[in-house]
Amino acid sequence: MDIGMVAAASGTHPELVRRFVELGLVPARPDGAGRWWFDPTAPELVRRIVRLHADLSLNYAAVALVIDLLARIDVLEGKRWLIRSRTGTAPWI
Repeated sequence: MDIGMVAAASGTHPELVRRFVELGLVPARPDGAGRWWFDPTAPELVRRIVRLHADLSLNYAAVALVIDLLARIDVLEGKRWLIRSRTGTAPWI
């Protein structure tokens, strides 16, 4: 996805996406012409950043921390589910 596609899919302006890339909040890979390319998950990440910044009044450094912590929680929950499914224990316990 290019920057215009990410902006359209996330409902934001391309300049805001560019700012998030420059802040290190959204990863992008530059090509030989200097255009940025994004993973298909980028629009959801942009929407999440906007929500955290607007709804919780977090600055962008705090947003980066929260996103990192949410990703770690997802990994731990996945491991927990895998362990519980192997032992036969109900996953909500």
